[in-house]
Amino acid sequence: MIHSFPGNFPIQEYLRLTVNVTGKHNNMGKFNRENVTDEGAYVMDEQIKQVLADLEASGRENDARETDRAMKMLNLHPDTAKKLSDLALSNHSTRILEIGTSNGYSLIWLAWSARENGGHVTSIDKDRAKQELAAANLERAGLTDWVTLRAGDASEILSVLDGPFDLVFLDADRIAYPALLTQFLSKLTPGGLLLADNVHSHPEEIAGYLSALAARDDFEHSVDPVGEGLSIAYYRPE
Repeated sequence: MIHSFPGNFPIQEYLRLTVNVTGKHNNMGKFNRENVTDEGAYVMDEQIKQVLADLEASGRENDARETDRAMKMLNLHPDTAKKLSDLALSNHSTRILEIGTSNGYSLIWLAWSARENGGHVTSIDKDRAKQELAAANLERAGLTDWVTLRAGDASEILSVLDGPFDLVFLDADRIAYPALLTQFLSKLTPGGLLLADNVHSHPEEIAGYLSALAARDDFEHSVDPVGEGLSIAYYRPE
């Protein structure tokens, strides 16, 4: 079933999007309290904030200049990136998978969240040159130790990649998502999150994926209008 925010959504409390997450110990990893205020709010390092601001500006300039889509960075809308991080933090995600690295903008948000949760991110992209950019940006942000980069075809890498993962984020070839969905299922933990961007900006390309989700009874699914539309699916196998 597909819902839209706001609405009568049965897992809305579970998926409350907030950075004001109280500190807990996660049995899948050690929770980092160093960057949590007394009120339970996460505080991002200034170094990371500056790298993200630089990437937002350079990404906009690059994409306005480039006519070849392959040369564009196509970074997430900043509000979507923050929402992505909020979900990872509130779900205490420690094993995160990203499909679509680009220059590492969204990856930095996920890597910071993983660090705070005591976890790790694996990010896949077929463009090795962009992953090299991402590696440099991760180093600038001080987050290299929390990320593994894999260059190549997502389906091929998934077939040999060890799971499980408690959060999977899709931001790549939307036409390929339905075929990848069956691969994710064997690697997604119960209670895990499956997220995908561009629901509103590219409705025809992502329609097959949304239909595949709607046909299943082991996901609760909603679309958040943030940015270009974020698909949020909660995995609850019987």
